[in-house]
Amino acid sequence: MKYIFVAGAPGSKWSSVVKNIYWSGDINHTDYSEKRTYYHDASGTYDLMHLGAYFDPGMEFALPENISALDRSQLENIFDQPFEDRLNKIKIIKSHLFSEYIDYLKFLFPEVPIITVHRDDDACMGWWVKCGHFDITYPSYQSYFKDFRNMAQIIKRQNAAIRTAQQNYPGQSAETNQQLARILGISLPPAEHRQVYADNDIKVTVI
Repeated sequence: MKYIFVAGAPGSKWSSVVKNIYWSGDINHTDYSEKRTYYHDASGTYDLMHLGAYFDPGMEFALPENISALDRSQLENIFDQPFEDRLNKIKIIKSHLFSEYIDYLKFLFPEVPIITVHRDDDACMGWWVKCGHFDITYPSYQSYFKDFRNMAQIIKRQNAAIRTAQQNYPGQSAETNQQLARILGISLPPAEHRQVYADNDIKVTVI
């Protein structure tokens, strides 16, 4: 397995889902750098919340607004940019835009699991604002997401797309990051990264 795809709207807490499987020994960590981190205290403690590369229109690793304009080889060229291949480990590719192109991703990459992360629209918007909104330093939300009204519309659209995908594809729901690792077939992350998704008001499904 070369990739794991992750889809979630801004504010879905999808970055916490990624962070708590990222340190599995089977994951490629070469996309990590200090400039690709973001800390915030929205949870009450000052923690590392964003790490590694993000892929979206206007972000460091830019995707076109219409992913279906690219074929598998073109997408792989973008996905592989921040990584070193020498480790031959699994690359986590996370994009908000994936939410709207799950059918196309399933067509092009049938072997790749897609982690979908869902929360209610208002909860997503509220959490994203609390985490720093357009002042978030990595990744940058300013170019594509533009303003609060546009962000709210995108969150609503992406959450609706995730709900549709979860209905259309047989999947497996995970209640903890350890269960998620087992579904993905990767080694368990260190114990200090344990996460219970119900405690974070998030629904995690692998399709």
